[in-house]
Amino acid sequence: MSLVIPQDELLIMDYNRVIKTLNGMSSEEFKKAVSKSYDIAPITNGERAPKHKHQITMLLDNKWHTLDLKKEKENRSSPLTHIDCQMLTDLILDPILGIKDLKKDQRIDFVGGIRGLNEVERRCRLDCVAAFCMYPIEIQEVIDVSNAGLIMPPKSTWFEPKPRSGFVVRCYNQNPSIKNNNQMSA
Repeated sequence: MSLVIPQDELLIMDYNRVIKTLNGMSSEEFKKAVSKSYDIAPITNGERAPKHKHQITMLLDNKWHTLDLKKEKENRSSPLTHIDCQMLTDLILDPILGIKDLKKDQRIDFVGGIRGLNEVERRCRLDCVAAFCMYPIEIQEVIDVSNAGLIMPPKSTWFEPKPRSGFVVRCYNQNPSIKNNNQMSA
């Protein structure tokens, strides 16, 4: 089975994280630790989704906050370290919450794209204490990571249309006489 979609027709949606514990910290201690890497501000206008790259929104104690990455924390050492969900892992999930393996750690779960922010709020009422909502990754970031021979972080992309199963591959050829070498296949 295969599906070929031109990259300009592919939609990548956000893939959000819900957290089940603050690793023994109070909400205030947690926010203080987070503030070393992100400027935190309460959201008062009801806008729950991040507005741009390097901004994350956080739901904590049933209150929404924006987290804007501090300039000195931006890491451009590789295409992977510049991705927001990887920076979240490197700056918060691993050092503050002790979540090192996103695939196996039972203290983190994911709410993908189409389920939306209402599902994030529901999970925080049901079984989680905090959530981080991500600005969607851009297709060029996926291409840059692939070109560098790296692998995208777990649960970093929610593609639409969503194939029933499979994986995403960037197909390109080195023969300039063949057109349409910027397609993604899944």
